[in-house]
Amino acid sequence: MDAIPLFFLLGFAARLARSDLKLPGQLYEALSIYLLLAIGLKGGMELAKQDPLQVLPQALSVLALGVIIPLIAFPILYKLGRFERHDAAAIAGHYGSVSVVTFAVAVDYLTARNTPYEAYLPLFLVLLEMPGIAVGILLARMGGEMRNIQWGALLHEIFLGKSMVLLAGGLLIGWIAGPQGLVPLEPFFFVLFKGVLCLFLLEMGLVAAGQAGQLRTSGPFLAAFAVGMPILSALIGALTGALIGLSPGGTLLLATLAASASYIAAPAAMRIAVPEANPGLSITAALVVTFPFNILLGIPLYDQIVGLVFGG
Repeated sequence: MDAIPLFFLLGFAARLARSDLKLPGQLYEALSIYLLLAIGLKGGMELAKQDPLQVLPQALSVLALGVIIPLIAFPILYKLGRFERHDAAAIAGHYGSVSVVTFAVAVDYLTARNTPYEAYLPLFLVLLEMPGIAVGILLARMGGEMRNIQWGALLHEIFLGKSMVLLAGGLLIGWIAGPQGLVPLEPFFFVLFKGVLCLFLLEMGLVAAGQAGQLRTSGPFLAAFAVGMPILSALIGALTGALIGLSPGGTLLLATLAASASYIAAPAAMRIAVPEANPGLSITAALVVTFPFNILLGIPLYDQIVGLVFGG
């Protein structure tokens, strides 16, 4: 078994056992900055090797994927789950956006198996961060009041939030510098990546276990949604990846991105644009259920789905 998800389990078990284990807050911030920059740099480096005109149709298809997923999630939550419109839209927006750490675990999964993939996939990570959030906000406001939204603060949060600046900035630096320009940075940003990811997952386990009590008040439907929706999204992502010509490895990464849910960018944006939504519902679904499901069971399952899509 891959060792990296076990660090998440260690943190989760330690918190449930009421251990005093915890990472300093500033170290957690530093680890997240490192991961976002490293992923962006690597994607930019690989993007520099590509013809932009060849990547553009794929990028547009990925943007469409980010719009479709929340449009599927919303009626499931609103009609079947009987959530309030603002809660259903906010949760759907979280599932239209993505999780950087889940993506990093999927990259490690492929690397451990020597499975090639299009290394410019971090570009799609950046693209998928935004449309799901925008659709979630529009769904919340349809038939309601739009003018009370603080658009300036909202756009600032979406486009200039920490995760977007670091990811897009790293992507841009990697693209401009190219493979030769990044050679001096490889020991720090690429060789140490796996160890830093382990520490980050340890912290995520501690955080997720701290939120686990919310499941008792959220209801079984939300827990079922938080497992079923990623599987459905992964299938859609796998079909999309195959249709736009990605390799099986690249398709698995896209399926994993589609299956992941945001617990950093989306909560901040929804707090501004849909303040009446209950953030506990979204965080519980995305972080307590979907995130551990994806890194422990989901990615191998999505690998099987990709195999079926490619006729393996």
